[in-house]
Order: sequence, then C-alpha cells, then structure tokens
Amino acid sequence: MTQLITTELVELDQNLGNSPEDVIRHLAGRVAANGRASEVEGLFADAFARESKTATGVPGGIAIPHCRSTAVLEPTLAMARLSQPVDFGAKDGPADLVFFIAAPEGADQEHLKLLSRLARSLIKKDFTGALRAAATQAEVVELVEGALADKPAAAPAEAGAPAAPVIAGASGSTAPAGAGAQRIKRLVAVTACPTGIAHTYMAADSLVAAAKEMGVDLQVETQGSSGARALDPAVIAAADAVIFAVDVDVRGKERFAGKPVINAPVKRGIDEPGKMVQEALAAADNPHARRVPHFGAEEQAEHEAEEKGEHIGQKLKKALLTGVSYMIPFVAGGGLLIALGFLMGGYLITKYADAIVVDNSLFNLPTQYPDNAWGPLGAYLGAVLFKIGALSLGFLVPALAGYIAYGIADRPGIAPGFVAGAVAGFMGAGFLGGIVGGLLAGYIALVIGRLNVARWLRGLMPVVIIPLLASLVASGLMFLILGGPIAAISSGLSSWLSGLTGASAIALGVILGLMMCFDLGGPVNKVAYSFAVAGLGAATITNQAPWQIMAAVMATGMVPPLAMALASTVLNKKLFSLAEQENGKAAWLLGASFISEGAIPFAAADPLRVIPASMLGGAVTGAISMAAGVGSKAPHGGIFVFFAIDNFLMFVVSIAAGTVVAALSVIALKRWAVKRTVGTVEPVPVTV
Repeated sequence: MTQLITTELVELDQNLGNSPEDVIRHLAGRVAANGRASEVEGLFADAFARESKTATGVPGGIAIPHCRSTAVLEPTLAMARLSQPVDFGAKDGPADLVFFIAAPEGADQEHLKLLSRLARSLIKKDFTGALRAAATQAEVVELVEGALADKPAAAPAEAGAPAAPVIAGASGSTAPAGAGAQRIKRLVAVTACPTGIAHTYMAADSLVAAAKEMGVDLQVETQGSSGARALDPAVIAAADAVIFAVDVDVRGKERFAGKPVINAPVKRGIDEPGKMVQEALAAADNPHARRVPHFGAEEQAEHEAEEKGEHIGQKLKKALLTGVSYMIPFVAGGGLLIALGFLMGGYLITKYADAIVVDNSLFNLPTQYPDNAWGPLGAYLGAVLFKIGALSLGFLVPALAGYIAYGIADRPGIAPGFVAGAVAGFMGAGFLGGIVGGLLAGYIALVIGRLNVARWLRGLMPVVIIPLLASLVASGLMFLILGGPIAAISSGLSSWLSGLTGASAIALGVILGLMMCFDLGGPVNKVAYSFAVAGLGAATITNQAPWQIMAAVMATGMVPPLAMALASTVLNKKLFSLAEQENGKAAWLLGASFISEGAIPFAAADPLRVIPASMLGGAVTGAISMAAGVGSKAPHGGIFVFFAIDNFLMFVVSIAAGTVVAALSVIALKRWAVKRTVGTVEPVPVTV
C-alpha cells in the first residue's frame, strides 16, 4: 500500500491565503506537484465543489477539505499548519490545521478506512495538540502515521482531575455511579455524508463521546465509504430514540420505524453533539415527538425539507422529477420497439398489428400485411415489436403518476398514483392528467399516512388502508371533477401543436432547444423531454407534429456534448484541461447517443461559458429541425435510431450546425471573456 502522506505533502506555519479557495487550490497544487494527481484544476474543482456543499471546518481550529476525483492517481493526504488561520465555516472560528484528503474515484476500501481513521483522530485534543507542537514535517508524518496505525498519541501535558466512578451501561457505555437504580437511556444513531470519508466518522465519534459524558448508551452506524456495519436489530429495538446526522438518505431507514427521531446535517453531529444527544433524550420522553415513519424515507425527507424552509415549489419539482425519471425507461424502451416495428412491418403496421399477433405465429405467418413490410416474417416480427412497444408506452401516464406519488408519499403512494394515472389515460387527460393525478394521490396518501392510529392498525396502513383510501379519493376526483376539463385542455394543446407551421414551428424549435440545453438533464431539460414523449402516443401519419417535436428535442439534446467534444478534442485543445480533453473523447459517443449529461463535466467547471454556448447551438438545431419537418418515431437513441427518423439527412445537418455554433461560441467565450482567477496562492515547488 502506498504511503498516504510524506514530508513533501506537509507545510508548516505558512500563509496560504485568506479563503478556503486559496488553501484548497494550493494544496491541490502540492498534491499534483508530487505526481499524485494528473492536474491541479480538476482536483481543485472537485474539492471546492464538495466544500461548497458543506463547509468542512470543525471545532478545534481544524478543517478537512476532501473529495473523490478522477484527477487523483493515488489516495493522498496533504497537511498545512497555517500561520494565518482561514475560516472554513466552523462555529468556533477559523482553522489553523488543514488536512486535504484526496481520494481516487475508485479508491480501495483499505485506503478509505485509513483516511476515515485519520478523520476520527482529529477530534482528539491530544492528537491535534501534538500536531500544533510539531517542529518538523517528519514529526507530523510520524504523528499521522501513528494515528493511522491506531498508536496512542503523546500524553497531554496536564493531567486532568481523576474521573468520577462509573458503572458500565449496555454495550460498554458508562454512567455516573449512583445511577444504578435508574435505567440507562439507550440511543442509536446513523451518520453519513456525501463523500463518506471524514464527516461521517467524526460525527459518530463526537456523538459517542458526548453521550458517554452524559451517562447515555449510544451506538452508531456509520454509512461511509469504508463500509458500514449495520446496527444489531436488538440494539435498535431497545433504543429510546434515534439520531440521524446525515447529509444523504439513510440506508435501511425502515429499521428505525416508530422511534422518536432527531434529524440534522452531519456537521451538526460534530459541532453540537451534546445538544443532539439532549434533544434525543427529550424526544424519547415526549409522546408527541416526531418519529421515523413506518414507510420509507421520502416522508421523512419531506419533514426535513419543511424544517429547512424548503419552498413548496422545490418539493413539487422533486416529485415531478422522480416521476419523469421512473417514466423514461418505459418510454425509451417502448418507443424504440415501436420504431423497430415500423422498420420491419412498415408504417401501416398499426392497422394490422393486433390481428397479426393474435391470429399468427412464427409457424403461421400472416398473409395480409402492409405492402412496405419486410415480407411475411418481417410483418409478423414487426407486429410483435410494435405491440410490445405500444403496451410499454401505455404505461407512460400511469408510471408518471405512480412515481410522482411515490416521490411524495413513498411506497404507499405508488398504487394510488398508478390507478389515478390509469384513470387519466382512460379519460384522455394524457400527460397533464397524469401529473395532476399523481400529485393528488401522493398528497392524499401522505395525509392519511400521518394519521395517528392505534398500534394494531399501523401494520395495515401502508399495504391496505392508505392504497385503498388514496386510490378511492384521487381517482374519484379524476372521474367526477378533474378528468374532463384536463382532457379538453390536452385535446386543445394537441390540436394547436398539429397546426403549427412556418415561423410558429421554428419558434417552438428554438424554445425546445433552449430548454434542452439549459441544465443538461436537469428539471428544465426534463420538462421539454417529457413534453415531447408524452405526445408520441397521439402521432399519426396525418398528425406528424408530435414526431417533429420529438426529433427537435432529441437533436438539440445531442448538441452540448458533441459541441464540447468538438471544441476540446479538435478545434482548440489548449483552452481545456487534460481532464476535459479526456471527457471530450467520451462526449462524442454520449452526444451521438442523445445523452446530454455528457456535457456536465464541462458545464460544472465553466458554467458561464458552456451553458450559454450550448443554448445558442441548441436554438439553431431546434429551428432547423422544425423548419425542415424532421420527425422521430423513437424517443431516444440519437443517430443509432436512424431508421425511425424521417428526413435523416436534415436531422444530421441540424445537429452539425448547432454543434459547430456551440463549439465556436464556447471557444470565443473562453478566449475573450476574461475569467477571474480564484485565489492568489500558487502551488509551491516541492522541497524535501
């Protein structure tokens, strides 16, 4: 195993700037200068992006910026003792000890365990005191390696007063003597952070230490990168309350169902562990305290969002994106199968498909089929593929509604959502009806799930009572009140789109292009894509507007990754980092496959140039595609579904035009739009 830290990676009593950006950039430069990272900018971008999510300063004058990055070649630890402390967001003031943890994207478990062990050592005052007293880089390396090997640090200079007598609690916890007759409170906790290297383990140790001082038995499950050891179910069952100090979803939250719960970001577990333990103890004695729900994590996420003041629009956006993300596999697979059915059975296979699949087989091929089919065998296979695809596409509205409801109320919302979506489809309310039905079903299921029912009834709530009542109310409202008006709106929208020609169609193409390229797979992109795929079911030979909209959306979504690939690998490599050049090579295939997310690494590093350039290229592509009447019967696949695209030549021309415009625009912006440098400290030469 390679050495995590060397003397070349340690700086003592240096002024590295006035901000976290300065310090992180400097340490990233030192890591790269030692041959442990392929480039400075990529490592800095990943580390600072992590810092921007959650400040890494912790009590005691310590900061632990960290990240996983494709730029890192081997797990590395760089350390700086600052002569001028820098504010990394800790409540007790700026940090003078900074540990920069850089892990490769696929770091092995052994290295991750060592890095997490170091993070846990940093909350020990004797260890940090020894680091501040170290005279040389070699002494720091020795101290760190001792911590990684679990060697005890030097004894503190002043011994404290003798500890009060203690008695053992459950699982080795302690309590003050004299409390023997009083049952020891038992708590469990889960800690987790996005990276899972530092904060996860520091929060765990801080909570355990605070609980020990208070005579409370606390056992923690760390859901981090170095692996998680699940709490014993018996320990969970015996716990009086649970603490979730997490920045991500808790895995297996249903294990804690019914327990009083305290939720907070993982950093609070480091900054205020004592307060969290006190709050958990108070919740344990409060019959009205919030509890872990009996079904899933989404309702809990809703509570947490409310506590953090999340806007109602953000909650709705999350639910809608959940529905769209689960819907897309039905649409993509079904649409491609329909396209293959058209290819083999001809575009008139829709008239013959039902009769062929029922009356014929591989050993009894049809005699009546479209003239442009690939013979009897092609007609039969085309009918089968078309029918499978049509049935899959039939789940579009129910799946959308079902998983919107799931995004609001977790698993109990799925059945009511699917039923409401099926009702919307039956009544012709389409995509809009699916959204309304899903929202209704989700919120009704959520309200019913919050009812305080008898203990014996709780087990029936998620599997019987909630689905029954929520389906009845949501679908009843769709039938009795909402379905008809929404169906009329959907019909009017379809008629309007079918009538778009000339300048109106081009303007729609421009709008779709701007939306598809605005956030590269984000909410706005998904709205445009969902709008397109929802109309495919209404397309016919006489009404080709939905196919044209689908083609415009797919073409414009291909532009950003293709443009970044062209700019970074062909037109001007020098304007892009080595990591971006490598990403550009992959972006060729991603763009050709209609995976807009291939441009995200470029947009993340330079959003103010990449996104406007991409939107300009997307607008050009959308306008050309709609003006030329290009149509796509497949909802996904890019150039690989050429057989399902009408006027394929103009499809390619529109993509090429937009790609060139976007590539030239981003190059021009990088050349002439001056970039403000972040920080003032340059990487220093490596010295032994």
